[in-house]
Amino acid sequence: MVRMSDLVRGIVRETPPAERPPEPTAPPAKAPEPAAAPPRPAAPPRPPEPPPAPPASTPPPASTPPPSPTPAPAAPVAEPVQPPAEDPHPLFAELQEHLLEIRGLVRHADNFPWTRLDSLIDRVVIALERSPDLFWVANNPAGSPGADYLAFHQARVAVMAVRIGANYGYDRSRLALLGVAGALIDVGLWQMPDTILRRTDALAGEELAAYRSHPRLSAEMIRRWGPRDDRIIQAVLEHHEREQGQGFPQGLTGAAIDPDAKIVGLADLYAGLTVPATSRPRMRPHEAVREILKSRHEAFPTALVKALLSEISVFPPGTVVRLNTEEIGRVVAVNRSHPLRPRVEVTADSKGHRLPAPKLIDLSEAPFLYITGPVTEGGR
Repeated sequence: MVRMSDLVRGIVRETPPAERPPEPTAPPAKAPEPAAAPPRPAAPPRPPEPPPAPPASTPPPASTPPPSPTPAPAAPVAEPVQPPAEDPHPLFAELQEHLLEIRGLVRHADNFPWTRLDSLIDRVVIALERSPDLFWVANNPAGSPGADYLAFHQARVAVMAVRIGANYGYDRSRLALLGVAGALIDVGLWQMPDTILRRTDALAGEELAAYRSHPRLSAEMIRRWGPRDDRIIQAVLEHHEREQGQGFPQGLTGAAIDPDAKIVGLADLYAGLTVPATSRPRMRPHEAVREILKSRHEAFPTALVKALLSEISVFPPGTVVRLNTEEIGRVVAVNRSHPLRPRVEVTADSKGHRLPAPKLIDLSEAPFLYITGPVTEGGR
């Protein structure tokens, strides 16, 4: 039987509809799709979903800041590479040659080549900052003065004064002035006969007076050449003054003597002892230092002598020495705080018999032992 109502709806049911199952307790199913599509089965219920994650561009909440990234280890900072020190032998030879050239120039003109000398001394200062080799080239008592003793001597004094001044705490600009003063200390002697220079140990009368006037004459010449700093003139004028007034030309004492003049004077004395202008025998470096130590309270301040000793020991490494026990040993290290008490490797007993094994003694820690003097190899 066809119902009119079904015809109106456009649906013809051949059989009666089956009974609908009971309604589930879950929420009602979605409404059916439009008639054009077949109905979909109801989706099973889904568990509650977590809140959606924030977009990647959204920062996390302020209450939970992101962990700080672990910083990458810093790359080691490379130390600036110091260029090697200049070869000391050509530099020392160039300084001597320039001083010899200056000697020829100033005999006929008042124009002084300050730029070239300043440049050479700057190179000396830098070379000594980087290596002590230039000091040891200048300090070598076996070095030859060549054709002109004064050029050789003044070059030595310039190098040694710079090194002593550095140990004394001078900065680079002050060291440069010190080196120039050392290079020019004896320009007054350039105008005197060589016989005076060769006989300084035996001068008397007018010759002695002429020699003792050379610091003043040197200072006057330098003043006429127009140096860049008057301290150069002062150091040259007073480099023969001594602490107790026994120097010349003014007989100044202690604090009245220019500090730079004391350094240049010490370098001048040491250089003259190790390579004298006269026929007097040369002293070895440690012998010259020992000679200076004998009169340090009369001639130079103790602190200044220590600045020299920091470079040259009374008994430098390698010196064979005799102890007060008559044992023989070799100095292996210098104790700068106690220059007369180095470390010694004892190699022979009091009878001269060689020990089976050397015995190392630090004399600074052995108050009852001391060195009586240097000996020749194999000597007693």
